[in-house]
Amino acid sequence: MDFMIERLLGFGLVLTRLSAFFLVVPVFGSTSFPVRIRVAAVVLLSVFFSMSASLSFEASGVSGLEAGIYLCNEATYGFCMGLIASLLFTAVKVSGRIAERQMGLAMAETFDPLSEERGQPLGTLFETIFVLLFLSAGGLHLFLMVIGRSYEIFQAGSTPSIVSMAEGVVEAGSVMLMAGLRLAAPLLAAFLVLMVILAVLARVVPEMNILFVSLPLRVGLGLLMAAIFLPFIQGFVSEFSVWMEKLVVF
Repeated sequence: MDFMIERLLGFGLVLTRLSAFFLVVPVFGSTSFPVRIRVAAVVLLSVFFSMSASLSFEASGVSGLEAGIYLCNEATYGFCMGLIASLLFTAVKVSGRIAERQMGLAMAETFDPLSEERGQPLGTLFETIFVLLFLSAGGLHLFLMVIGRSYEIFQAGSTPSIVSMAEGVVEAGSVMLMAGLRLAAPLLAAFLVLMVILAVLARVVPEMNILFVSLPLRVGLGLLMAAIFLPFIQGFVSEFSVWMEKLVVF
C-alpha cells in the first residue's frame, strides 16, 4: 500500500511540473495547439518521467497538507521554466516590433495564429518563421532535454528556491530585450542612415515634402532589410537553445 501511495504521489508531482511547463511554453502552450493532444502528450510524458524520476523524500510519511505544498512547489517550478522559455522565444517578435515602429507600421494589425490575438505583421512573420525553424531543428527534443535535466538536478518533490526562480525569470526578461535589440540593430542602423539622408535633403531642397517622401522610403527600406535579416533568424535558434540550458534549470 505504501508503494502505491509513493508511486501515485510521484506521478502527481511529475504531472504537475509538466502540466505547468507545457501550459505556458511556446508553441505547445498556445491556444491554437489542440487541447486534447496537449493533455495526451503531458500524461504520456508524465508516465515516462515518473518511471525514471525518483522522489526526494519518503512518501509514506507525508501528510495531505505537505503533499499539497509539494504540488504547489512543482507547479511554480514548471510555470517558471515555461515562462523563461516563453520570454526567450519572444525576442524575435520584439525585434520585429522595433522594425515596424521605424517603418511607421505601428498601427498595422494582423491575426497572430499562435496567440489568436491581434499583432503587428512583421513581428508575426518573424515569429512564424522562427517557429518553423525551431521545430525543424528539433525544438520538442530541446524541451524534453530541459525537463530531463530538471529532474536530474531537482528530483520530484525537490524544487529550487523562490529567489533563484525569480532571478531566472528576470534574467530571461533582460536577455529577451537585449536579444531583440541586437537582432534589430542592422535595421536600426539602416533607418539611422536614411534619417540622415532625409535631413540633408531637407536642408538642400527645402521645397521637398519630406514627410510624404520618407513614408514610402521607410517602408521599402524596412522590407528590404527584413528580407536580408530573415536568414539570420536561423542563428538565433542555436542561441535560444544555449540560453534555455543556462536559465531554465536554475
